[in-house]
Amino acid sequence: MLRFLTAGESHGPSLTAILEGMPSGVRLDPVVLQREMRRRQLGYGRGPRMQFETDTVEFVGGVRRGKTLGSPVALSIKNKDASIDRLPAVTRPRPGHADLAGAIKYDHRDIRNVLERASARETAARVAVGAVCKQLLSALGIELASHVVALGSVRAKPSAAGIARIRRADATPLRCLDAAATKRMVREIDACVKAGDTLGGIFEVLAEGVPPGLGSHVHYDRRLDAILGRAVLSIHAVKAVEIGDGVLAASLHGSKVQDEIFYSKAKGFHRSQNRAGGFEGGMTTGQPIIVRGFLKPLSTLRKPLRSVEINSKRPVVATVERSDVTTVPAAGVVGEAMVAFELARAVLEKFGSDSLKELQRNHRNYLQQVRSF
Repeated sequence: MLRFLTAGESHGPSLTAILEGMPSGVRLDPVVLQREMRRRQLGYGRGPRMQFETDTVEFVGGVRRGKTLGSPVALSIKNKDASIDRLPAVTRPRPGHADLAGAIKYDHRDIRNVLERASARETAARVAVGAVCKQLLSALGIELASHVVALGSVRAKPSAAGIARIRRADATPLRCLDAAATKRMVREIDACVKAGDTLGGIFEVLAEGVPPGLGSHVHYDRRLDAILGRAVLSIHAVKAVEIGDGVLAASLHGSKVQDEIFYSKAKGFHRSQNRAGGFEGGMTTGQPIIVRGFLKPLSTLRKPLRSVEINSKRPVVATVERSDVTTVPAAGVVGEAMVAFELARAVLEKFGSDSLKELQRNHRNYLQQVRSF
């Protein structure tokens, strides 16, 4: 019922996204949209492109007078650095990138034909789509936020944090709530700058206000936790995804992992903790959704790795493209966008509607059913 496509290259004229299935009547605040785009550019250790790309989103279809029409929403983000036709050919593939596999698959002798589309620049379009979906979810009382929980060898101190507190992370250099850990992260980034190296890390996405019963246990492809895992894993450099305490749970006894069930007239069914990250049996439980993405260190290094020239087959060092030292803070914002899209899709699947008013009415009726269960 809801889907999106993106098009465009890193140094092409623009990035484009088409979002189909958005109900009519959703108000899209341009200030909120531009704030989301700016958040993707935050973070100490970003490259020079973040200094001059403003990532302004223009609606070119599906929106009139600030509200969705029910027709496909088309978005355009112009690239200031639109130099794709003037850039030189690339024949030295970079380890860790799509370069070599993409060149072989699509029969390209100029790897630029691959790397321009495989670039993480594409995530600007995803964040724009996610910003639209977040405004739909907000109309239902569902809110999302993200923060950095680890960068390189530094892990932030665990703390109970709701949406309001997590949103304060945007004001910090690395979108991390632990000030002491942030200082150590900055030092590690500075050391990598000097060494010409890169860093990975972990971001966490939190969603609150999600009703129970989104997703389903009946088929593998309808399990919403699996769908979110795929969505987050699709983000550039993400190599693993965790729901709740998934990694830690693998080493514990069952009695220490399950979220016990309680009932009271005031609260209804509730839990005392949320180790499952808001999911049981592929369905939401009504607790906050917690998803973490694990990024490998970025593949483009200023001190390039060994490679092979694709035409001569001679040993060479890999091509060096403009890059960041780390993008973990920005990846969290992209993670929010992907989680927002999949939650919006699950909401529309559950409460099927063509307009926001109809969606809100169906959602309200379902919540009454949940409270009286």
